[in-house]
Amino acid sequence: MRALNALRIGLLTHSVNPRGGVVHTLELARALHDAGHEVTVFAPARPGESMFRASPCRIVLARIEGEAKGLTGMVAQRFRALKLALEDLNPDGFDVLHAQDSIGGNALAELKDERTIRGFVRTVHHLDHFDDPQLDRWQRRAWQDADAVFCVSDAWTQIMRSTYGVTAHTVSNGIDGTRYGVCADSDTHTLRDRFGMSGGPIVLAVGGIEERKNTSMLLEAFALLRARWPGAQLVLAGGASLLDHDDYTRRFFARAAALELEVGARGTPVIVTGALPDAEMPALFRLADVVSMISLREGFGLVVLEALASGRPVVVSRIAPFTGYLDERTCTFADPHDASSIAAALEGSSGIDFVQAVPALLRRFTWQASAARHLDLYRAWLETDQPSNGATPCPSCIF
Repeated sequence: MRALNALRIGLLTHSVNPRGGVVHTLELARALHDAGHEVTVFAPARPGESMFRASPCRIVLARIEGEAKGLTGMVAQRFRALKLALEDLNPDGFDVLHAQDSIGGNALAELKDERTIRGFVRTVHHLDHFDDPQLDRWQRRAWQDADAVFCVSDAWTQIMRSTYGVTAHTVSNGIDGTRYGVCADSDTHTLRDRFGMSGGPIVLAVGGIEERKNTSMLLEAFALLRARWPGAQLVLAGGASLLDHDDYTRRFFARAAALELEVGARGTPVIVTGALPDAEMPALFRLADVVSMISLREGFGLVVLEALASGRPVVVSRIAPFTGYLDERTCTFADPHDASSIAAALEGSSGIDFVQAVPALLRRFTWQASAARHLDLYRAWLETDQPSNGATPCPSCIF
């Protein structure tokens, strides 16, 4: 039986794979569940796929059948699978339906257009650039048709307001401190042997090989670092993405060959692990001497908190959103367009204050605080008339 005043909340995410937005969805769901609310997570999945991380909440997998043609076909296939899964469960029975991305946003926008639901909430983690006009229209529709828009950083809240005229509100990310720390040390020797991490220092980057992650510039910086530290290794973990990064990856491999940096799965200067089991990630962080996140565009950058919670220094781009919540006591900044700046930051990243500044930062970003902020905004939205003519209704009614 639900507690008095508990909400029925449906959270929609685009995938069952370990991407930042999916992690955010699952951890927010857990925190809302722990606060006494009834939470269902919806995610599209192919036959045989399951959610990468266990959850105390109900997980509804919107089954995808058949092959889609191109990225446009794949996006349409996924949001229609989500729409069907919602229709099977009486979507109007939820107090709040909340999309974490454009795929879920389009599923809810269609249901809203059909008057199957009263409205929905959308979180914008970041927006992508699409040459395909249909993908661009879908991305816009997913936040434009929402009744309330949230962002995971002040930087994106300001972008949504100044660029798109949307009165968005910041909701915090969080970190599960119980997943990281010294308890992960017992598994590090297994990973070290499997991937042949025999040298040092170990530079870790999470997110695969992607243009947005600036992986090619990290490679240039690593080449400079390795000239000074011949035993250095660059470990590129993750990379389970719905977007097509093949061209960028081919250029990355060609440049690595030109730099005489062998790329492989074990024992090479550049190690590409691919997607790893979720349970192994804390130990991988503990193996690193420094974690790099020199992205060109991020919504927040959960990897930063994961690295710091693991007691590992982190190098980040001197751009928003990082400059909004980090400073020189909690990270080392670098110019993401300058390999020399990145290399110097990787080598000189030992000055982070893990005694006071980092613990204080991690205390600011908890999933419990994130859930509380979401609940305040949910209830403020539910108290409005929930108009159907655009993003956040009547800001004065909310605050």
